[in-house]
Amino acid sequence: MTRLTDELHAELTRRGFDRVVKDEERGQWFTGADIEHDVRLLTQALRAANIGRDDVVFMSLQNSAVYLPINQALWYMGATIHPIAPSTGNDGLVADFEEFNYPAMLLDAARAAAFDRFDYIKQTKLDGLLTFPGLILLQNTRHSQPASHAEPTEETLGMILNTSGTTGKPKRVGLTHKMMIIAAHDDLESHELVPSDTVLIVMPMFHINAQLVLVLSSFLAGGKMVIAPKFSARKFWPEILDNDVTWSSVVPTIVTILLKNERANAAFRPEHKLRFIRCASSMLTLGHHREFVERFGVPILEGYGMTESCSQCTLNPLRAIKRGSAGKPYKTDVAIVSGDRFVQTPDVHGQIAVRGDHVITHYLDPHPDAFKDGWLLTGDLGHFDKDGYLFVEGRSKDIINHGGEKVSPAHVANVIEELDFVRNVTVVPVPDEIYGEAVAAAVIDGSQDPAVHAEHRAAIKQITEEKLAKYERPTQVYFVDAFPLNPTGKILRPQLSKIVTAMSEN
Repeated sequence: MTRLTDELHAELTRRGFDRVVKDEERGQWFTGADIEHDVRLLTQALRAANIGRDDVVFMSLQNSAVYLPINQALWYMGATIHPIAPSTGNDGLVADFEEFNYPAMLLDAARAAAFDRFDYIKQTKLDGLLTFPGLILLQNTRHSQPASHAEPTEETLGMILNTSGTTGKPKRVGLTHKMMIIAAHDDLESHELVPSDTVLIVMPMFHINAQLVLVLSSFLAGGKMVIAPKFSARKFWPEILDNDVTWSSVVPTIVTILLKNERANAAFRPEHKLRFIRCASSMLTLGHHREFVERFGVPILEGYGMTESCSQCTLNPLRAIKRGSAGKPYKTDVAIVSGDRFVQTPDVHGQIAVRGDHVITHYLDPHPDAFKDGWLLTGDLGHFDKDGYLFVEGRSKDIINHGGEKVSPAHVANVIEELDFVRNVTVVPVPDEIYGEAVAAAVIDGSQDPAVHAEHRAAIKQITEEKLAKYERPTQVYFVDAFPLNPTGKILRPQLSKIVTAMSEN
């Protein structure tokens, strides 16, 4: 076995009669023994479906306590979990399956129905699960090679996660058992987690933030988890108060909503037990940071991390928070690229690079230009101040940051271009008060007829709902005659973004 599986097993055994995780939607707590029960049932079902070490199991589920036993069952077996956004359309699920030919999938009944037409996919309803009765296990019977029952090693992949890129397809990141256990311990130490802590999870659980920083680090620290199906402004403070929550993790969009939403403010009570709120994915404005702390009396810890580093690279120390910064490196080498050098010199501005025992050295698909001399080149820009705090100035020029979700414009455009009437399309960000940036599509269709544009807009809405996750779908579609180009024929994306922003204001 591995250090990861040994520690998970020991913690489950120790907490057999203790409450570990609550499914907020069902209002039900589960003990360590409950999770062990589901781990055994899942292991039996997966073995019967010919799953073993190094097999990849595809998953698309809403936030749920079942993430814990699914992860642990697969990691004990040496198999790899690949979760994706539950808002992904059925066509997107099928396309992903057909591209990678997964040996098994875990879905709810509604999503499993998308595979009814495949006669070689066997569906088994797992009614005996405590954390998710009725979970569907789909077995790809064409995957006929006998499963390996060998134990996992430290280099076995425990998780594959998607991260957005500018190439049009998400990059696939493989995280090993060794990387995950190191990252989890770094997280619980830097956040000073203790057994008396209870975390409220409102972030999507297919993300690295929830998987490592919230679930795995909390579990190994001996703390409790309260899992909400999603963030709700109306329910956030009651969930904090009713469950004696001591910390939670959010993105700047949630901070903005909690400040602006009347129902959220009406539900707030000052007798909460919060030690801090963690905020990542993008930097908070100084005004919102200050307002949140003053209004709710809760420190905000900002940090910097990514899927490729098992999440965290830097974090503000709890007793030395510097607003506007992403904090200090924590057990991670973080540097600024300056020519051919990697430096931490104050006030040197450039691309942020990271390396460490929890940082990948390659993607599962070739992207050699993302690495240099053992460093991962993040594409984000920043600098250090004289006290060693990192300030993040921007991100890869084309990526749209929609409320902390990173959207690849090329990936969205590729879907829209499947429509026959689309002559050209470019996807750009436009300002959004709540989400920071909204996804906008600028389309050339050769028509000047508003009625035709209305039909085309409806078709774009339909295809993106079928093939893209919710956060990737354009919320604004504009029809233009031409794109602004530079002398070499490349689209001037910032200028186009300004054009469609002006169109939205008229």
